[in-house]
Amino acid sequence: MKKNIFILTLTLIISSCNNDKKLSGNTIEIAGVGGPESSVQINKDKNTIRERFSAPEGYTWIEEQQDSFGYFIENFKLKPYGSQILKYDDTPISTQDLHEAVYDIDTGNKDLQQCADAAIRLRAEYLYKAKKFDKIKFHFTSGDLVSWNDYKNGIRAFVNGNSVIFRKTAGFDDSYSNFRKYLDLIFNYAGTISLNKETNPVAKTSDLKTGDILITPGSPGHIIFISGVCQNKEGEKLFLLSQGFTPAQSIHMLSNPFDKNISPWYRLDVNSSETKTARYFFKPTNFRSF
Repeated sequence: MKKNIFILTLTLIISSCNNDKKLSGNTIEIAGVGGPESSVQINKDKNTIRERFSAPEGYTWIEEQQDSFGYFIENFKLKPYGSQILKYDDTPISTQDLHEAVYDIDTGNKDLQQCADAAIRLRAEYLYKAKKFDKIKFHFTSGDLVSWNDYKNGIRAFVNGNSVIFRKTAGFDDSYSNFRKYLDLIFNYAGTISLNKETNPVAKTSDLKTGDILITPGSPGHIIFISGVCQNKEGEKLFLLSQGFTPAQSIHMLSNPFDKNISPWYRLDVNSSETKTARYFFKPTNFRSF
């Protein structure tokens, strides 16, 4: 089957995050942000987000259903406290002072798993673990839909100029190693633009939940995802934020240099004209949900 594709050859440029905080666009340089140090208790010997990071005083963690995407994220295994963010070639990035945790998951050995891909990776891993195979499907930036069910049955996508041709060229293989090959294909041709189109807007701050994304689609573009939620008696919520970045690097949870007293928690507002995070400013604010 042959489908039209819109400038697929430029997908990697269109959907990429910025390469470094010092570059142009919405990436940022954090300097001179004052205020008290965090009062949040960090249990450095624990290895999940939920266990390692206590809620600030007066707040309690929101309970997630055990089969939910949110539960999967907040209970995802972390590397030991203090671990560095590593690039796909196993070298450390230059900025190591704006994160509080590193997820214990591979980045691959190619510059593929960047910002949108980090959210895609965890969503796909959750669906794979839950055996919800019919839901593992993502669009290329061109609009072409590529599912895990097709891929494991041997159907491959071939890019030819401005079109994609789908052909069966391999036998059935539902192994995890083949699943990783499928994800690398998605990382190659999907990004902020496609993920923005296949998710739904979140209209109210009170509706934000773990697993939702904050996204700037385009070039440059970026995505972070909510990785924990707590709430006080008045119903005010605070949020933990995680991301991937460019070049492809460890998925990591951000600190909050703008409100150090509650770091790494953030106050968020879906109606804000701008949302500042440790390594990127989102303008406008655009929260979406899978």
